[in-house]
This record gives sequence, structure tokens and C-alpha cells, in this order.
Amino acid sequence: MFEKVNPAHPDKVADRIAGAVVDLAYYKEQNPRIAVEVLLGHGRCHIIAETSVHIMPAEIVPIVRRIGGNLVLDYEEVPQDVHLAANQHNAVHCGDNGIFRGVPVTEEQKTLAAVSRQLYDKYGCDGKYILTDDRMIICQSNAGKDELLESFPSAEINPLGDWSGGTDVDSGATNRKLGSDMGDSVTGGGLHGKDLSKADVSINIYAWLKAQKSGKPVELACAIGDNTVDGIPYSSIVEIARAYIKDIGGFEKFAEWGLIR
Repeated sequence: MFEKVNPAHPDKVADRIAGAVVDLAYYKEQNPRIAVEVLLGHGRCHIIAETSVHIMPAEIVPIVRRIGGNLVLDYEEVPQDVHLAANQHNAVHCGDNGIFRGVPVTEEQKTLAAVSRQLYDKYGCDGKYILTDDRMIICQSNAGKDELLESFPSAEINPLGDWSGGTDVDSGATNRKLGSDMGDSVTGGGLHGKDLSKADVSINIYAWLKAQKSGKPVELACAIGDNTVDGIPYSSIVEIARAYIKDIGGFEKFAEWGLIR
């Protein structure tokens, strides 16, 4: 049983904006410290950034307009907590406490990810999709039921009827669709809007990649300040995650589909 949303879903729009802000921080510095939370909907976009890199509102506006449309921006920037900043002084230490799970992607998840990409490529607007043992549920905005049934004749299409979708009819928040992004690998930490020192980003990516390679579930735990995780330096885990993000095309691109692409 799996649910997938596409990059135009309001929660994913929030993730993408957060990711783009992190990309901007990495453009300014090689190893910034940043955590971004985004709440948007109904004409407004609220962003809070705890960051070591100053980002002017004028730099944020084009990001919000490009990804979220003509939203009024409310941007608040504060420095990173001094204790958290000290944790990374002159070294790369684990940036948070947490438990992390990597699980091989299932055929069901691959199938639904392909469906979501197919529909997003065609319609380019808000959509949410569910696949179980005996049901496929497709909620696709700005698409007629009859047209969708031509491609998916056995699916349940738009149960409440045709709909428009987007941030005018819904709200979006960062890291609210982790099930869509991580499948069975979900634990407590969010993937989006954070730099690579954060365990929620780097260890989640590392555990997921290890599970895909081994074909077996991976479970890890860490404490803030740890120098090693899974028997290797935490700095090495950060570099593995950095290479993965670079290969995808950045944090915004990562936010579009998450780990299950």
C-alpha cells in the first residue's frame, strides 16, 4: 500500500521552495548551516530560515514566484542556535539525534511512482495517487474522468469529481509528504529544507542507498555530535549524500520526488 503525490501538490511545492532556498545557501557557501520551514496556501507563503548564510528577501521572492506562483512572501531569518553551530566547529559531526531506516523500494512503489510521473508529465498540476493490493485511486487536478479512464480503466478516478487543485484550494507545509518520498523508510526525520550536516538528510539518504544496494532493510541510530555512524566517519556519510544530491541536480530537484523517484 503506497501513496504518491507529484511536485505540484501544495506540500511538495513547500518542499521545493525549501530545497531551492537550501540550494541558494550552497551557492553562497560550500558548507552552510541552514534549516528552512515553509507554510503556504491561499495567496501567502511563510518561510522561516535558521541559517548561517544571510539570504535577502529579494532573493527569495523569485524562488517563491517560480515554484509557487504569485504568493505574498513573509520571510523570517534567524541565526542558527549557538550550541548547534558549535557542534560543527572545525569538524563534521552528526547534526541531530535520530533513528533512520532504509528499505528497498517495492514493485508497487515503482509502479505508482511511474504513474505519477506519467500524469505529471501530461498535466503538470496537482495530483495524488494511491495503490493497494486491489485498488488504484487517481486524484488528478485539471483532468477529466473519461480521459483518465482511457489510460487507467480499472482505477477509481477523482472520487469527488473533477477538481482544480493547487494552493488556492489547499495548504502546503514542508516534510508533510514523507510517505510519498520515502515509502517504508519513513521514521521521524524530514528530508527537505536542511543542509547536509543534518542527520535527517544525510543518514536518511545513506540508509536508503545502502538498502537499495543490499536488498535488505537498514536501521541506524545516532546522537548529536557523533563522529561515526554505521562504523564509518559521519563526514563520509555527508559526502555520500552530497554526491547523491549533486547527481539529482540539487535540493530543489530532490524535493520534487524524494527518494522514490
